[in-house]
Amino acid sequence: MLKKILIIVFVLAAIGVFVGYKMYNKPHVDVAETSAEISIQANELMNQFSLNETTANNTYLEKIIGVSGKIASIKIENEKPIITLKTNDDFGSILCHFEKNNLNINQLKEGQNITIKGICTGYLMDVVLVKCAL
Repeated sequence: MLKKILIIVFVLAAIGVFVGYKMYNKPHVDVAETSAEISIQANELMNQFSLNETTANNTYLEKIIGVSGKIASIKIENEKPIITLKTNDDFGSILCHFEKNNLNINQLKEGQNITIKGICTGYLMDVVLVKCAL
């Protein structure tokens, strides 16, 4: 009886190690090379999260979305650019986090209209996009 229990535990542990290894080595999505699943204006995205966060999470969370809007600010933190898109909401905006600094970002100016693709990670007063690309 003890032998059967040990075999079952060993098999379950081996399956767990295999699944963990596969998840750890899962290839990362290249947002620049992948087409956006959803295209939306910055104001509309902010409105949807403000009105019903649960529904917006079901629609946008962990998906590559293209967001169009006007640049409110451009800043660099830890050598990584963050572009903020304006919305009609006084307390919220769209934060677009880029992986690395590139020349295209240096050519952008506040007030310029732009479309940014990124992976939506949720809403914390601002809608946050990561791994963004122009």
